[in-house]
Amino acid sequence: MGGSPMRMVTVWLPDWPAVAAGFRPEQLAAVMHANRVVARTAAAAAEGVVIGQRRRQAQRRCPDIVLVDHDVARDAREFEPVVRAVAEFSPRLDVVEAGWISLAARGPSRYFGGDAALSDVLLEAIGRSVGVTGTGVGGTGGPVGVGVADGRFASSVAARLSVRRGSAVLVEAGGSAAFCAPLPIGWLQTLGECEPEMIDLFSRLGLRRLGDLAALTASDVLGRFGHPGVHAHRLASGADHRLPSTTDPSPERRLDHVLDDPVAQAAAVVFVAKQLADELAQALSAEGRVCTRLVVQLETEHSERSERSWFRSAGLNAAAMVERVRWQLDAWTNLPRGSDQEITGGIALIRLTPDEVRADVGSQLGLWGGQSEADRQAARSIARLTMLTSDEAVTVPVWNGGRLPADRYRWVSASMVDLDQRQRATSAAGTGSGPVGPWPGSLPSPSPATVFAEPHPVEVFDETGQPVKVSGRGVVSAGPAQFRLLTGDEASGWRRGRLRQVAAWAGPWPIDERWWEPERHRRLARFQMVTDDQRSYLVIAEHQRWWISALYD
Repeated sequence: MGGSPMRMVTVWLPDWPAVAAGFRPEQLAAVMHANRVVARTAAAAAEGVVIGQRRRQAQRRCPDIVLVDHDVARDAREFEPVVRAVAEFSPRLDVVEAGWISLAARGPSRYFGGDAALSDVLLEAIGRSVGVTGTGVGGTGGPVGVGVADGRFASSVAARLSVRRGSAVLVEAGGSAAFCAPLPIGWLQTLGECEPEMIDLFSRLGLRRLGDLAALTASDVLGRFGHPGVHAHRLASGADHRLPSTTDPSPERRLDHVLDDPVAQAAAVVFVAKQLADELAQALSAEGRVCTRLVVQLETEHSERSERSWFRSAGLNAAAMVERVRWQLDAWTNLPRGSDQEITGGIALIRLTPDEVRADVGSQLGLWGGQSEADRQAARSIARLTMLTSDEAVTVPVWNGGRLPADRYRWVSASMVDLDQRQRATSAAGTGSGPVGPWPGSLPSPSPATVFAEPHPVEVFDETGQPVKVSGRGVVSAGPAQFRLLTGDEASGWRRGRLRQVAAWAGPWPIDERWWEPERHRRLARFQMVTDDQRSYLVIAEHQRWWISALYD
C-alpha cells in the first residue's frame, strides 16, 4: 500500500479494571485474576504493588489492601461512557479492549490546534465521562497514556510509554520508524502483533530491536519468515497502513439476524450472535481468511441502535466475536436512566460485519507439534462453555515460566486466550520485554503431575531421627530418611502425623532469587523424594522448614 500511514492517536488506561471496580486513586485496592494482580490503584502502586504480583506478595507489601476479582464484563460495561466520549472526536474509531482505543488523529488535531492540544482535550473528555475530576492523569481516577504517531502500532507503543513518562508521547509526522528503532523486539508480542515463537526466533537470530528487523529488506524477510514476518517488518519500519473503522462498514459478507419476537434477555441475544459468529468464522476460514476488525450493530424494536467497531490484530475467532457482542450489549443495557442512548425495547436486529479481513497465514498445522483436531474440538467446547456460563467461570492454564512448578503456569479466563492458536491475546503490563525466556535453575524433566495450590508442611528426619537441615549454600546436614505429614489430605490419602520412609532422594537444587531486593529475596532448596510405597514427591526446604510442593506420577 502506497502513501504514508494514517496519523493515529491511541488512548490506553492500564489500570482500567481498578477504575471500573469503583476504586479511587487514594484507596489501597487491586484487582486480581488467577491469583495475580491485573490492576491496582495509585495508592497501592506507591506501596509496591505491581502488575503480575501474587496475592500473598501484594498483601505482604500492603497489609490493608482491598482485593477484588476481575470482571471482564464489568470492565467493558463501565468503559462504554469513555468510548462514547472519545467517539465525539472522530468517526474513525476502534475499540481494541476495555481501556484501549485508537482513532484517526489528523482531522481532530487540526481542529484543536495540534497533537498536544488534542491530547489535552481527550484527557478532559475521558475524565468527564467517568465522573471523576482532579485525580489521576487527566482526571480519570487512574493513569492514562496518550500517544500520537503515524500508524496504529507506533501510536499504541507511544501510549504505553506515555504512562511511564506521565505525559503524552507525540511522535512527529514521518518519525515512527526512528521512534520504534531502539525499542525491544518484544513490543510486537506485547501488542499482539506477533506470536511468541516468532519473537523468540527473531531474538535467537540477533534481531533484538525493532530497528534491527527494519534494517532488513522486505524480500529477505519474506523469504525467511513468510507473510507474518513481512507484517512485523512493516510495523517495525513505521509502515503501518491499517485504518481505523468507519461508521459505515461495507455490506459485503455481513450477516444479519432479524428476531420476529424482540428479546430483552442477554442470553438469548448471545445465543443468536453465536450462530452468526460461527457462520461468519467458518465462511472466512474456508477462504483462508480471518477477521481482524468486526463491526457489531444492535437494534431494538423501537429503532434504537448501538454500533461499535472491535479490533484485534491477532484476529477474531467465533468465540471472540461473541464475547464482543456480549460486552457491547451489557454496556448498552446498563446505561443510566434518562441517557440519550437508553434502551427501551427488546433487541430486534443483530448484525455482524467483518470490516477488515486478512489472509489467515498463522493457523496452518505444522508437521510436528501443531494443533490436532482434538485441540480444535477442545477449543470449541471451551468456547461453548464460556457462552453458557460466563467469562470468568471457565479458566485455562497458560505458560508463565519460573523455577518452581507452581510458577510455571497460571490460570486465566478462557476469554483472555486465543484458544485456536494457543497464545495470550492481551497483555496486562505492556513492558515489551519479549517472550518468556529460559529459566536457569529450573527442575529437570519430568515435570510433576500434580502441583498443590498450597504446599503441605512436613518434618524431615535423618536415619537417627534428627531433623534434616539445609545450609544457605544448599548443603544438607544428613540424607533424608523419613518425613512426617503435619496436615491431612483425604484426596491424597494422607493422614496427619503419619511417618513415611524415604527409599531414595535426589538434590538439592538450590534457588537464590532477587538477592538485590531484600524484601523479595528468596532462598530455598528443592528435593525429589521417593517413599517406600513408590510415590514420588517434590519437597522444598525454606527457612529450615519443609513443604511438599508437588507429586510425580
